[in-house]
Amino acid sequence: MDEELRSLTERLRNEAGASPAYDRLVATEDLDVLAAALTEPGRPLWAREVAAFRLGVAGDGRAFEALVLLLNHREPRRCASAAYALARLGDPRTARAAAALATNELRVAYALHPVRLLVELRAPEAVPALITTLRRRLRPHDPYRTVALACVTGLGALGDVRARPVLNDALAHPVLAEEAVRALARLPR
Repeated sequence: MDEELRSLTERLRNEAGASPAYDRLVATEDLDVLAAALTEPGRPLWAREVAAFRLGVAGDGRAFEALVLLLNHREPRRCASAAYALARLGDPRTARAAAALATNELRVAYALHPVRLLVELRAPEAVPALITTLRRRLRPHDPYRTVALACVTGLGALGDVRARPVLNDALAHPVLAEEAVRALARLPR
């Protein structure tokens, strides 16, 4: 069993209690059964998460909308699982959705996993979205330093020279300065 799937199933087993539906969703190989769990009324969140994750990892596009919703969830573990599955789904809409979530100022508290997903995807949307998000995080007393740090690290990993100005600005922020130096060193001359 994949480590991410094992982690997800352990976490959701507790949430599901002793539900036989949980065991069926985890055990089934029928993608139509999993897809039905996404749309059937009254399904609990844990059931939708198991189904979306398993469909996403299997490359089934029916999981896309549910995974994007989970990517923007208030619980970080749900976001992390959704990002993992979205990275494996192979849907061309994923980068655009992750960029929209990463740059949404109303949901910035949940932008960490969309930022990391953009870096993993290395899509054309990644650098502009990370630059925008980081620039907003450089305001005085911004409380979202983990998002800013993920942007700095990600921009270094992506190695795009368009990031140089915002990474230079990040040098003025003590929490970001060390990582900004490393990121700048990774950019081509």
